[in-house]
Amino acid sequence: MHIQRIQVPDFRVLKNVDITFEKDFSPRIFPLGSQNGGGKSTLLQLVFILLHSFNFEHLHFLHNILRSFKVKNNEESKILAIIDIWYGERTVRLEFLSFSFFYARKKYLVDPNSFSSQEFSENLLKENMICITSYSNDQADTESGYLFCRPTNIDINDIYKLGGKLSQKIFLAAPSDQVFLFLPRESKKLLFTKKAEKDDNKQTNNYYSALKDAKSNLKGFFTYYFFATDIFIEMFQNARDRDFEEAVKTGVYGNHYNMLLNELNALLTNKKVNVTPDLSGVVFREERDGKTIELEPEDLSHGELKRLSIYMWLKHRKIEDSIVLMDEIENGFHLDWQYRIISDLKEWAPNNQYILATHSYDLCQSLTPKHVKELEPKLLKSVSN
Repeated sequence: MHIQRIQVPDFRVLKNVDITFEKDFSPRIFPLGSQNGGGKSTLLQLVFILLHSFNFEHLHFLHNILRSFKVKNNEESKILAIIDIWYGERTVRLEFLSFSFFYARKKYLVDPNSFSSQEFSENLLKENMICITSYSNDQADTESGYLFCRPTNIDINDIYKLGGKLSQKIFLAAPSDQVFLFLPRESKKLLFTKKAEKDDNKQTNNYYSALKDAKSNLKGFFTYYFFATDIFIEMFQNARDRDFEEAVKTGVYGNHYNMLLNELNALLTNKKVNVTPDLSGVVFREERDGKTIELEPEDLSHGELKRLSIYMWLKHRKIEDSIVLMDEIENGFHLDWQYRIISDLKEWAPNNQYILATHSYDLCQSLTPKHVKELEPKLLKSVSN
């Protein structure tokens, strides 16, 4: 799968956005640049949630993000986004549009006083549309409404089949301190109160618990930890189990553990990493003056740990032939590593499409100018001293 084009006429700070991502470009890595406030994070989050919207279990995330979408009382309908996706050797267009309750009743219900879902669905199908959900908006000058999807170049009966595949093939990685539009409004507001303190024992209904819930329910959602310890341990557990399975079948232990260890150590400079014998933690070591020294957390740079975490996430989730949206991937990286992360992604998982929201001019320089997409206000060229 490959996103070919995204159009967003009017959503929060995004105005008249129309970006094309050429599927024949190599590599399929597209920096999406702008200065602060350009809406890069908003765009990635909107696309991620919309491509999950065909999964009924994820509709509460969609409801949260739709709180920011205004359809005025005097408007019949309003386009939220149009996303073109290369799927099955053809381009499928997904047009997401909202109707106010008033116009939806008038247009699609034979009996305005009847809310038969069958009648509603049948009338929508005549125009090749489906209703994704109804939703509420808190704005005084707007009316609650319905979010519809009008697909093009795909049989309407196959749209949920496509939606199921999309939910398995769309991923979002972002900084853990990002504010996510698809989290509950009440939880986001707690960030500006003392109740936002990260105390799981005393305050379970806070922003951090909402973030944890989102990561549990949206399997494609990943936040950059200081270090993804849980993923690291799970990878070694899986390697250990595969080695044992081979021993049972063949009488000889497999080599998955050693292969994984060698791969991870190759990412570090003059350092080595391993799990503890009981698989309860991670240990980093370094050779100094002929001695092996166990390192403290402060002995490793933020960039080293983040690069290792991204690699583990891609490998552990087996993210291949997918659409990967990554926000501020360059944070914590030296300029050389900002440039290098493009070649890393090409090496680690080359069959994916990557859209990288970034502030880094240096990251953009590692690809051709045509790969780079921009939102206003555009990036400023870095100046060397």
